[in-house]
Amino acid sequence: MRDQDPPQPLRGVHPETGERHHLADILRQHREDILSAWEHALHTRRPDHPLGGPLLRDHIPEFVDQLADAAEHPPRDVPAQVPRAITDEHALERLEQGFEPGELALEYGLLRHSILQRLEREGYTPSFAELELLDETIDQGIMRAVTSYARVRERMLRALEQVSRAALDSEDVDTFLPKLLQVLMEAAVAVDAASILLREGDKLHVRAAVGLGAKEGLADDFTIPIGEGISGRVAAERRPISLRSVSTDPRLAYSVIRELGIRASYSIPLLHRDNLVGVAHMSSRTVFDFSESDKLLFRAMMTRATSFIVQAELAARERAARAEAERSLAQLDTLLEASPVGVAFLDRELRYLRINETLAALNEHPMAFHQGKTFREVVPGWVADEFEAVFRRVLDTGEPVTGHEFISRTREGTGPERHWLGNYYPVRTASGEVMGLGCVVVDITAQKEVEAELRRSGELREQLIGVVGHDLRNPLNAITASAFLMERTEELSGGGHRAVERIRNSAGRMARMLGDLLDFARSNHLGGLPMHRERVNLHDITRSALEELQVAYVDRKLELELEGDGWGWWDADRLAQVVGNLVSNALHHGRPDAPVRVKVHGIGPEVLLSIHNEGAPIPPELQARLFQPFRRGTTGKAGTRSVGLGLYIVRQVAHAHGGDVTVHSTEGAGTTFTVRLPRGSPEAP
Repeated sequence: MRDQDPPQPLRGVHPETGERHHLADILRQHREDILSAWEHALHTRRPDHPLGGPLLRDHIPEFVDQLADAAEHPPRDVPAQVPRAITDEHALERLEQGFEPGELALEYGLLRHSILQRLEREGYTPSFAELELLDETIDQGIMRAVTSYARVRERMLRALEQVSRAALDSEDVDTFLPKLLQVLMEAAVAVDAASILLREGDKLHVRAAVGLGAKEGLADDFTIPIGEGISGRVAAERRPISLRSVSTDPRLAYSVIRELGIRASYSIPLLHRDNLVGVAHMSSRTVFDFSESDKLLFRAMMTRATSFIVQAELAARERAARAEAERSLAQLDTLLEASPVGVAFLDRELRYLRINETLAALNEHPMAFHQGKTFREVVPGWVADEFEAVFRRVLDTGEPVTGHEFISRTREGTGPERHWLGNYYPVRTASGEVMGLGCVVVDITAQKEVEAELRRSGELREQLIGVVGHDLRNPLNAITASAFLMERTEELSGGGHRAVERIRNSAGRMARMLGDLLDFARSNHLGGLPMHRERVNLHDITRSALEELQVAYVDRKLELELEGDGWGWWDADRLAQVVGNLVSNALHHGRPDAPVRVKVHGIGPEVLLSIHNEGAPIPPELQARLFQPFRRGTTGKAGTRSVGLGLYIVRQVAHAHGGDVTVHSTEGAGTTFTVRLPRGSPEAP
């Protein structure tokens, strides 16, 4: 379907019968030369001409061909016809490209000039009839092109004005799109149906439809993946598709269109810059193809509409984001008001954006007073000097600062001191840029008071333990000496000897307990166990300790494995104490019929001491606190044989040597304590 005016005859242009068709021959033989000369003349007259190549020539080559046909076969009985369709399409193309009517007329005028120049170069003088045919054809081409241009432009301007009015009257996309399609239906009478699908991820979703099949399409909430069907192909290839019999096209994905017997279909992608917004369709059941002017009108309307669609969706997202931000801020304000800790947010200039009552009270100002003021404007200068350096570090590095303790006093210096724990965090945008910092301040005054009280009670306990342990050693030594003398007396009976042996064993156990208590007091009250380092061999220390223990446990089996270099700078007595404590622990808690295995293994700069016994494993809940003071590895009878300091002292000795102690205890593998000892040096503390 094309816009057509009644044909206009050429006024009496008929070359004589038998005349050679030199004009037609030259137009065909030198067609490319004429077009090149025309392009050159156009660029000379219009150096800023935006087009070139095929876009510039457009339909002009076809116009020259039909001009040659008219020169070769001028009709005698009917008026000669100007190639009207070509001039109309050329006019529409130039309209879409933004040309003015004068520029369109200039193109045809320069074409006439280029043809006459070529005739002159070829030395051919056209007849009067040929000149009249040439002038009349080009003049009518100019008239038709300009007339078509003006008519379509006026039609397009009216339609675009209605599109703009519809956009102004619409609050959102879903209100605007039906109005847009209705304007199209009114402007193009051949259109029986129109629809718009907008992109949602990798699919197209119908958002508006009018005319045939509109009700069904909206009710079905039709969607189609990009790349499938006609709509998906338009979206994927990002180019228009025109079909003459769409209802029989195998690519058609929507059966309703097939049932309606739609003939013509024209679909275009909706593009904003390089982004796909959606796809627009218009279709007809009365024509097989839309006119070029209808297609141009459709493209112009959809281009104008696409800008509004993008702006409307951006505005909708902005409104949604603003609403979400307002909800988040309301929730934040509620949290700030209810929070028992001090919370504040500051920007990069250290201006208060938000603060709760707890932190405002610390600054001795109302909450409203802080808004928009800098940190230095709110707090005393000496406070600002101390805290601004910390805040700047958070902003510059993007790393949080935690565990910052400080003491607050009133501005007058009266009232009790309060202890606070501050944590400062960078606040980032979605892109990761640091836009400010958040402050969380906790009042730890009560905690500090409890810590001080515990510290005082702990020091008193340790002093008491040290005094009691020291004072009990003298009577204990007297008991041990007396039992030794009594054992040498010949008058004792067998029962008496057993009683004295029990006294000696009990005194020995008590001596060990007192030794542990004194070591605990030294490690806590005196800053650690005293160490007397010298170059010793852990192989020898371990062997000697096991020999002493074997005398006391004659019915138990002790195994010793020595590997590597056992030399290092250690306190020999303390390491013997470690071996004794761990092996005694293994003997008490291990299975009586299984050996206790001791291994010393020298590896590079370290020596490992491990003691293994079989038997019931240590429960996991006890392993977590096994090395704490006054803790026992069992709750049975064996747990009453000590005060629970043996393993604590083992760890203190290991730490004093720069090492550590670990335990591994399972049902199948038994229990293994491993002491890691760096070899040290004479200068080591």
